[in-house]
Amino acid sequence: MKNKEFLHEIAITAIIVKKGKYLITKRSSNKKRFPGKWTVPGGKLETDDYINLPKDTEFYWYNVLEKVLRREVMEEVGVEITNIEYVTSLATTHSDGNPSLVISCMADYVSGKVKLQKEEADEYGWVSLDEAKNYDLIDGIYDELVMAENKIKGVKSEWKRN
Repeated sequence: MKNKEFLHEIAITAIIVKKGKYLITKRSSNKKRFPGKWTVPGGKLETDDYINLPKDTEFYWYNVLEKVLRREVMEEVGVEITNIEYVTSLATTHSDGNPSLVISCMADYVSGKVKLQKEEADEYGWVSLDEAKNYDLIDGIYDELVMAENKIKGVKSEWKRN
């Protein structure tokens, strides 16, 4: 049997926490995937995110995903984040056949006024977990917000449908 080799798109997202609320954004209607749906900021890892930087050890770059997430959040919504923590991961195969791996994290808001990159998002809101139920979120995002809320309360959990 021959192994198929896939090139996965790798993305990372941030559930940004500020005073007990979460930053969500409405994807632009011109987006190929999930147009007009609400989500959390994030973006794709690209080789250029590390290849031209000095390595942290003889062979490796460290904290690559954290650096990508900080850059993507700054580009997409104009805020600085800290204390990035893993929440969960998901994999999918999109309608175009391309597989994706998404690493979902949470992070604390540090500074900056939300300024949307218009080709990415049209609207934003700082919402509580309860308020998030009133938005047309991408499937699974609400469940990730529940996991983030649990983490804040010190409760460990894995993804499950809420």
